Amino acid sequence: MRRLILALSCFIVSASAMAAPQFINILTGGTSGVYYPLGVGLSQIYGKVMPDAKATVQATKASVENLNLLQDGKGEVAFALGDSVSDAWKGNTEAGFKAPLTKLRAIGGIYSNYIQIIARTDANIKTLADLKGKRVSVGAAKSGTELNTREILKAAGMSYKDMGKVEYLGYAESVDLLKNRQLDATLQSSGLGAAFVKDLAASVDITIVAIPVDVAKKIDDAAYLSAVIPKDTYAKQTADVPTVAIRNMLVTSEAVPEEVVYKMTKAMFENLPQLVASHSAAKDIDRATAAQNLPIPLHPGAIRYYKEVGVLK
Repeated sequence: MRRLILALSCFIVSASAMAAPQFINILTGGTSGVYYPLGVGLSQIYGKVMPDAKATVQATKASVENLNLLQDGKGEVAFALGDSVSDAWKGNTEAGFKAPLTKLRAIGGIYSNYIQIIARTDANIKTLADLKGKRVSVGAAKSGTELNTREILKAAGMSYKDMGKVEYLGYAESVDLLKNRQLDATLQSSGLGAAFVKDLAASVDITIVAIPVDVAKKIDDAAYLSAVIPKDTYAKQTADVPTVAIRNMLVTSEAVPEEVVYKMTKAMFENLPQLVASHSAAKDIDRATAAQNLPIPLHPGAIRYYKEVGVLK
């Protein structure tokens, strides 16, 4: 009888383990940015092709918070800027990481974020130098965006001390203050066609401030590349605007099982049209280059997928 009870107990435990769903918490960013709708798109894809998974989407302060949450085991996959991932791996305390985040693993590089400096037209801000003395939002404190702001101002020979007032705000809060004339400009890092910029442009006339190529070249970080915001990206934008871009990444943790990461990686690349439907930034996701030039090791599950499709040998 004891043996029978023990056998039944083992069977019940095994059955329960098999039936237990795999929870996938997707760490994104503010709801008016690009990370969040792409996270929702991923959750829908996972739900379709991974029936044993239970995917949820968490709005966060984006890159820095996401990476710290992954390290603490409070998420399974996260969006983050490549320079923030590099800082996390090194344990850059000034960037918001108390120690090296050695549990981080890459799923792959995805689309690029474009630094978008948006000003009210009536604030007469046409160049980076014109930001001096103005009221500027620079992104949430120690967020990936705020780290980008510091680098760009430094390359332009400026700092926060040159501003009339500095606000540490994300997308939605910055837009609200710009609409109410409580801010003159905001610097935000986001995919092209960002909803928060479109929202602002629908209410007030805006100017997209250029980051010239000579300034971009002075940024001492290989993650920053010269780029262009094409004309007509936003209402009344009649010309291309030079800026800098930083590659985004999908990041996971070494604690997430290989099989799960393999399925997540495969699901994303095999359902890219659905992800593009969530946000057009996903058009730039390219499987052929996703495993290249990453600042942290790939997860074994991602390696398995890339080898399967011939991207890695």
